[in-house]
Amino acid sequence: MKITVIGTGYVGLVSGTCLADVGNDVLCLDLDAAKIRTLNEGGIPIYEPGLEAMVRRNEAAGRLRFTTDIEAAVAHGVLQFIAVGTPPDEDGSADLQYVVAAAGNVGRYMDGYKVVVDKSTVPVGTADKVRAAIAEELAARGAKIDFSVVSNPEFLKEGAAVDDFMKPDRIVVGADDERAIALMRELYAPFQRNHERLILMDVKSAELTKYAANAMLATRISFMNELANLAEKLGADIELVRKGIGADPRIGFHFLYPGVGYGGSCFPKDVQALIRTAQDAGQELQVLQAVEAANQMQKGVLGHKITARLGKDLDGKTFALWGLAFKPNTDDMREAPSLVLIEELLARGAAVCAYDPVAVHEARRILGDNPRIRYAASPMEALDGADALAIVTEWKEFRSPDFAAIKAKLKTPVIFDGRNLYDPATPRKAGLEYFAIGRL
Repeated sequence: MKITVIGTGYVGLVSGTCLADVGNDVLCLDLDAAKIRTLNEGGIPIYEPGLEAMVRRNEAAGRLRFTTDIEAAVAHGVLQFIAVGTPPDEDGSADLQYVVAAAGNVGRYMDGYKVVVDKSTVPVGTADKVRAAIAEELAARGAKIDFSVVSNPEFLKEGAAVDDFMKPDRIVVGADDERAIALMRELYAPFQRNHERLILMDVKSAELTKYAANAMLATRISFMNELANLAEKLGADIELVRKGIGADPRIGFHFLYPGVGYGGSCFPKDVQALIRTAQDAGQELQVLQAVEAANQMQKGVLGHKITARLGKDLDGKTFALWGLAFKPNTDDMREAPSLVLIEELLARGAAVCAYDPVAVHEARRILGDNPRIRYAASPMEALDGADALAIVTEWKEFRSPDFAAIKAKLKTPVIFDGRNLYDPATPRKAGLEYFAIGRL
C-alpha cells in the first residue's frame, strides 16, 4: 500500500518506518527542512533502540522516503497518517493547530479518495475538526471528493517503540464507514497473523481510549509514589508492599515501581489534556487532578532528601547525577525529573556533573551553557570531585556498580536513589549511606 505519514517526530518516524518494513511504500512529510535533511543524509532526529538500522534498511530498499513537498505527499498515499505534535496549551489542553493544518493541506491538494488517520494523541472530537478542515478546503476549491477520517491512536513506549509497533498488544481503530475499515484491516493484517488484535470502535471512543490508557498508567505511578512516601513515615518497606499487592492478579506488577515521578512527552501532557477535556464537558476529574498534583510534588522528593541530609545551603558542593532522560532507552528529557532536581541544586548553590548514555546532547540543548553543569563520559567519571551521588534514571548500566569505588570517590559517602535500584543493605555494607524512595 502507498502510505503518507505527516510528521517525522517520535510517532511519525517509528510508524512510517515500521509500516515500510512490512512492504508498504511510505513517504514521510515534514515541514522542518533540517529534520528531513538529517534523515536523507543518514541520521535520525531521535534515539530509539533499533530504529536507525530499520530506517536505513527500508530507505535502501526504496520503501521509505522523506520530503518537505506537501503536494507530493498528499498525492502519494490513499492513507494519510497525521502524526504531528500536539503540545500542551497554556490551559493544559492539547494544541491542535498542527493537526488541523495538516488536515487542511490534505483537503487543499487531494485529487481522489483519501483516508485521513489521526495517529497523534488528540482530544475527543478532534476527528470532527479534521473532517471540517478538509471539507472547508474542498469547498473552497469547489471540489466534491470523498474522504474518511479514522482515529488510530498509538500505544508506543519510548525505548521499546519498534517492538510495540511490530508486535502490538492491540490495534485500536475508530471508524464509521466500511471502506475505511477495510483499508485499515488490510494495512494491519501483517501485524496480527497469529490472532486478531484489531479492536474496532467508533471514532470518539478510540480518541478517549488513548487518553484513558495513559491516565490509568499515570495513576498507578502516582499511587505507588504516595504509598512509598507514607511507607517511609510508617517504617514500612514499599518494595515488600509492592510484591504483596502485585501478586494479586487483579492488580499485577506493571507500573508499581515508586520513584521520582513520571515525565516524558505523553503522561504529563495527556493527563493535563484529559482533565481539561473533562472540564470543557462540565466535569471535574478529581482522581486525575490528584494524580497530576502528586506527580509534581514527587519530582521534588529527591531534592528534599538531599537537603534533609546535607542542609539547605549547598554552596560549593558538587553532585554526581546518574541519568538525565525521563526513562531509560530514550534521549527524551521532556518533563524529566532530572530537570527539577538540577534546578533545585543550582538554586541552592551546588554544581552538577551528570552522566547519561544518550541524553547529554539533549541536556546541553535544554540547559545551555552553565559553568556549574558538567557532563561525564562514564558513571564513575561523574563521581570525580563529587560530594554525593543522585540517581534519577534507571539505566541498566547503573544496576551493579562497584560500591567500594563509589565510596572511595565521594567526599560524603552517600547515595540518593530516586529509582530504588539497590537492596539497601548492599551499599550500606560497603559503607555508604543510602536514601531511596520508601525503603527501610
